Amino acid sequence: MAQETQRERDQKSQLSQELGASEEARGNQESRRTHEARGTREIRGARGAQEARGTRQIQETQELHNPQQTPQSRQTRQTKPSSAIVRDALGVGVAVGLSGFAFGVTAVGSGLSVLQACALSLLVFTGASQFALVGALAAGGNPFTAAAGAFFLGTRNAFYGLRLSGLLGLRAAAKPFAAHWVIDETSAVALTQPDRRGARLGFAVTGVTLYLLWNLTTFAGARGAGALGDQAAWGLDAAGPAVFVALLAPLLTSTVERSAAGLAVVLLLVTLPLLPAGVPVLVAALAAPAVLYVEGRRARTRTSDEPETGMDTHVRGNSAGEVDAR
Repeated sequence: MAQETQRERDQKSQLSQELGASEEARGNQESRRTHEARGTREIRGARGAQEARGTRQIQETQELHNPQQTPQSRQTRQTKPSSAIVRDALGVGVAVGLSGFAFGVTAVGSGLSVLQACALSLLVFTGASQFALVGALAAGGNPFTAAAGAFFLGTRNAFYGLRLSGLLGLRAAAKPFAAHWVIDETSAVALTQPDRRGARLGFAVTGVTLYLLWNLTTFAGARGAGALGDQAAWGLDAAGPAVFVALLAPLLTSTVERSAAGLAVVLLLVTLPLLPAGVPVLVAALAAPAVLYVEGRRARTRTSDEPETGMDTHVRGNSAGEVDAR
């Protein structure tokens, strides 16, 4: 009996040990599952945070290089009525076209004939270059040097053409004729429209109005140069720049754009008394790439200086553990 009692006690003890080991194993397994589930949630949360941060950086980059195409601007840009587009285009064409008086008077005063002044407006049709040419001639400059300065000043229209080519979407046969109207004012009106239809309408109305009025007032100014007297007293030479600034100001919506415009003004004011006519405008154009370069470096610095969070460290640790487990 004693041996049987001892055997039963041993069996009960062994059974208790097995039950305890089983419960411990089950507890360890549940703990491991809980840890794995928590790690999975943290990994998913970290990946979601990284994706959100990457999306935010992409959006910031897009806003930096193309602020008019951000989601917010796409939502706010709406179709503009044709009457409003025509009204704005006519306003620009009339206001700037009147400055043709000033060019006609200045051209004749610099030694050009009425025919030569009219030929410049018909064939060149870019006010800044025309004024630069006759201004250099009036100051006693070499004709070839004056023509070179006017040519380089007019090269900015080529950059307008690159942007307008895709925006207007004209046929190949129409592009050579439209290229003659690619100037500051037509580009400004077209680029401020919300869609292609508005851009085409604004470009065409501004081009027709300004071309006709500019040439008519050039002829009138050249013919009546003697009777008009001092054209500076009329203030016609300030009409073009004033209208262009009025068109440009509403477009400066971001810090990058305002910084580029401010730097361009500083460069223009510094170089205006030092460089020949027309060259300070080209120097001022360097403000845009300079500001974009600085902003790009600043954005990359902010990205590289972002501190690593504990979650990111835990994610890398779990990823390393997964690799070792495999």
